[in-house]
Order: sequence, then C-alpha cells, then structure tokens
Amino acid sequence: MAKKQRTAGTPESQLPLAPATFQILLALADGERHGYAIMKEVASRTKGAVRVGPGTLYGALKRLLEGGLVEEGSERADAELGDDRRRYYRLTKFGLRVARLEARRLDAMVRAARQKKLIGTAPA
Repeated sequence: MAKKQRTAGTPESQLPLAPATFQILLALADGERHGYAIMKEVASRTKGAVRVGPGTLYGALKRLLEGGLVEEGSERADAELGDDRRRYYRLTKFGLRVARLEARRLDAMVRAARQKKLIGTAPA
C-alpha cells in the first residue's frame, strides 16, 4: 500500500502548473502508469507536439510525489515480462483537484483568446 503523502498547501497555491507537469497529470488522469507509459501517452495525445523526456519526467514526478499530487501505485506487471522494477504512479485526490483547477484556468485563457479573436471559435 502506498504511504500517505502530505499536500503542499491548497490546490490553488499549486497554480499555475508548468506545461510538462500538467501533461503528466493528464496522463495519470486515466489511471496508474509507469514512467515510460507516461512519456508515450503525452507524445501520443499531443501527436508528438509535446515530448516529456526522462529528466523532465522524473524530476517532475519527484516534486509531484513530495507535494502530494501523485503517489506510487500498487499496480505491477507480470514479473516474467521483465518490468517488475517499474514504479507506477497515480493521481491523488489532491492531484486531481489541482489538475481540474489548472484545466479550468487554461480554458478561461482560451476563451479570452477567442474573445480577442486571436483564435477561431472551434479548434482547428
């Protein structure tokens, strides 16, 4: 069982998130993933426009773990597949709240850009 993480203040105090950090939280919104799967999910979802490298990923995961946004998961793959040493990560309730607030913050920015006619009304 994962140990209890302490949270770093309020969800609002975590904002704004660095783009790579938000991408990691988005990747974990679907459930537990190990580091390489997080990198693949980000690249796939953004069609390669965003790539989170190992240094960025593991540095961010360390901060997210320390801040209580992410915790180590319990999922482990079959040891016969050779990945029994992989660490899996999942969002905490606090991390989910932070991710939702960041999504709302970004949505408000996009709406403002549309009002200023910087972008169209529908995604391109």
